[in-house]
Amino acid sequence: MKIIPSRAGFLAARSKGEKALARGLVIQAVTRDSDEWRIGLTATKKIGNAVTRNRARRRMRALARDHLSPLAKNGMDYVLIARHDTATANWQDMAKGLQKAIRYLHRTIANGTNPNVKPDAKPNIKPIADSQSQDQS
Repeated sequence: MKIIPSRAGFLAARSKGEKALARGLVIQAVTRDSDEWRIGLTATKKIGNAVTRNRARRRMRALARDHLSPLAKNGMDYVLIARHDTATANWQDMAKGLQKAIRYLHRTIANGTNPNVKPDAKPNIKPIADSQSQDQS
């Protein structure tokens, strides 16, 4: 299990990757050109003090070691983001949620589609009136 070494890896997962929610976690995954998989862990101050954040990171690291390693695919970056109940959530619920989320992410990335986005949805962009049409009014 290799670690994502820089902020750029986290930002790539956020902007170019897919996201899934699990009990106590948010998981982001993105493909990259490599023959190994990497993991990044983050716990913001929103979830609590340093003790709570460290406990959440330890639990996420253990989840990754025990449950993500068998499912991880080479050439992927996974970012696990702690939520408010990561430090206290039931371990079995978190493990099941992580496995389900990873399978969902692999399926979504393999298909190249996000089931939450309608394929024929029109962008919510309003046309900008050009200055010539305003001058003629």
